[in-house]
Amino acid sequence: MELLPIGTVAARSGMAPSALRYYEDQGLLPASSRTPGGARRYPRSVLRRLAVIRAGRNVGLSLPEIRAALATLPEDRPATAAEWAVLSMGWRDRLDEQIAALTELRDGLSSCIGCGCLSLARCGLFNPGDAVAAEGPGARLLPSALRRTPQGG
Repeated sequence: MELLPIGTVAARSGMAPSALRYYEDQGLLPASSRTPGGARRYPRSVLRRLAVIRAGRNVGLSLPEIRAALATLPEDRPATAAEWAVLSMGWRDRLDEQIAALTELRDGLSSCIGCGCLSLARCGLFNPGDAVAAEGPGARLLPSALRRTPQGG
């Protein structure tokens, strides 16, 4: 089996060596072998795993989600087309949820862009259904609302 130095893997994957070490520490990559001098060496198949990691990150998956997906793939060889199809089907529901959330955000923003109303009674982004009205009168939401994400983060 051909082993590649960390610098070669980094260059070919477009990821920093520190990212490779981090992904290895997080269990996303198999443990590297070491030369007598302590340099890391990775099997060629790690390049495919890194492509899966990059794809997962590009679509917004968390590292635990990617780790779970990678656990379904062999560590010692590239995934077959059938194995990749099974893995990617597992991501479909998550992607559909993201698409729905982004569509809702886009549609909600279209009523706010440029209006400048600052009406929290009508704002579908920061106070859907005027839920804050139950807390009484006054400015209760505006300062924190400006820092929040639409999902409430």
